[in-house]
Amino acid sequence: MIDNLPINMNKPSVTLPTLEESRMLPDERRAAFSLASIYAMRMLGLFMVMPVFMLEARHYEGGDDLSAIGLAMGMYGLVQAVLQIPFGMAADRFGRKRVIYLGLALLALGSIVGAMATSVTGLALGRALQGGGAISAAVTALLADQTRDAVRTKGTALVGASIGLMFALSLVLGPLLSAWGGLSAIFALTLLLSVGGVVIVRFWTPPEPALPAAGRVRHSLWGLLVHRDLIRLNFGVFALYAVQLASWVSIPALLIQAGVASADHGWVYLPAVLLSFVVMGVTLFPMERRGLLRPLFLGCIALVLLVQVAWGVLAGSSPPLWLLGVLLFLFFCGFNVLEASQPSLASRLAPTGARGSALGVYNTLQSLGIFAGGAMGGWLLKTVSASGVFMTSAGLMLLWLLVAWGTRFVHTSPQGVSTAH
Repeated sequence: MIDNLPINMNKPSVTLPTLEESRMLPDERRAAFSLASIYAMRMLGLFMVMPVFMLEARHYEGGDDLSAIGLAMGMYGLVQAVLQIPFGMAADRFGRKRVIYLGLALLALGSIVGAMATSVTGLALGRALQGGGAISAAVTALLADQTRDAVRTKGTALVGASIGLMFALSLVLGPLLSAWGGLSAIFALTLLLSVGGVVIVRFWTPPEPALPAAGRVRHSLWGLLVHRDLIRLNFGVFALYAVQLASWVSIPALLIQAGVASADHGWVYLPAVLLSFVVMGVTLFPMERRGLLRPLFLGCIALVLLVQVAWGVLAGSSPPLWLLGVLLFLFFCGFNVLEASQPSLASRLAPTGARGSALGVYNTLQSLGIFAGGAMGGWLLKTVSASGVFMTSAGLMLLWLLVAWGTRFVHTSPQGVSTAH
């Protein structure tokens, strides 16, 4: 078992950061916005294929095999899951930016292969190479290196917000680009976005701080896997993304039942996502500053659970659009807070010198959650019903709520003393 960062469990009265102390410094803002931009550009390119891949791939050689198309689409998540830990460990050993450059280069190469593909096999190869750009751990570790504990959640919130925003935008832009130039157009835009990411790392992201001496010490991978605090967060990110992907197997059908054409779904998602960002801003940061992250965190898990139950009840009927819009808004309110706060907590609870490796494990579970959610959602929709998808997701959220109950919520005082409750 690896020891945690020094945390004083017996001094809950340590002074929490003031409003002034919880404001980002110029270099911290620069790091947060530049790294969030890298995430956004990368995820936009990867998300845009989601609403159109299953339809467009049928026009390629081998497109009559739906299982092959599904495998081609899922190759990205599988390769990501395999490489997150090695890339995270490499970021600890060789530096964050080197790993980010390598990942963006693989994303660019995969985009070229996908744009030139004439068969489903070629699409699968392109998606696999794109998945090789497993830079989530390196980006998050670099953000953690360049921000103080008191403002780190703001930085990870920007990253989380970029993911949510790109997800909503992709549902609008994906069909538009596909109608204009097919999957090749989406892959070509992803190539340009990956090149843009390299430019951002080189010219906007602040210089990478030197790795501490402890960062070069080999840490046991098994120790990270059984770390009692990180286990809860790793299970949490698995559950969160599994539920998100499983939900989006069935939500489009609910919107169609409410009278929304499939090409217009993005216009329903986008306002729900944007309004949820406002709620996150007025709840997450003030409550964390006051030491109230625990009730907010657990409350957001419960909120997503209740939304899943509501969707499960509505799945057998024709729900009104306004009600679906409200439930989408509530879902993203809970999702965004959890997405923003979990990696921040993981970076604080990670053993000294193994931050990249720990975040590699964390992002591996995220990728596995994406894969499991899509597979679980599709299987349940086929064998049970849409209601079964949502009720199973609610059960997974309930299990997470029980697991998360013992999570330690770390705060750092102005004097640099960490305390947890």
